[in-house]
Amino acid sequence: MARVLVLYATVEGQTARIAERMAECLRGKGQAVELRDARAGFDAGAYDAVMVGASVHYGRHPAMLAAALKRQRAALESRPGAFFSVSLTAQEHYAAKFLRRARWRPRAVAVFAGALRYSRYPWWKRQMLRGFALMGGHDTDPSRDYEYTDWGAVAHFAEAFAASLAAPKA
Repeated sequence: MARVLVLYATVEGQTARIAERMAECLRGKGQAVELRDARAGFDAGAYDAVMVGASVHYGRHPAMLAAALKRQRAALESRPGAFFSVSLTAQEHYAAKFLRRARWRPRAVAVFAGALRYSRYPWWKRQMLRGFALMGGHDTDPSRDYEYTDWGAVAHFAEAFAASLAAPKA
């Protein structure tokens, strides 16, 4: 059994929900998991493996997370790692750009679509996000919320990472 840190940086909560599902899947595969918000700080060296998730807002992942990962690069590079990116459009170039900035090369990378929670946004943000959604071909009716996350893909990613931890080392 590996001690796995599932670390997340979220703004509106969808990345935290995905991280929670990752943690559940890893526990279901026999891993000892600590789920932690990146704002609380972390020590990658205290774990056997690290999974990190971050949301994209206005085209960028949180700079504080990239800086924290960069500071702990040696510990991260010496153990199995995985990264998942969450955005409305689930575009891989956001993840690649973030990982370059953080100078981290995790074993596994995934991108997941997030959610539009119009009911939780103030008026000005709802209007701005409707514009982004319109440009991206997403739902623009602000009278309801939309979830785009493929939960099956989330579970598959976590289970594959767990399997890689259980695989014999060459």
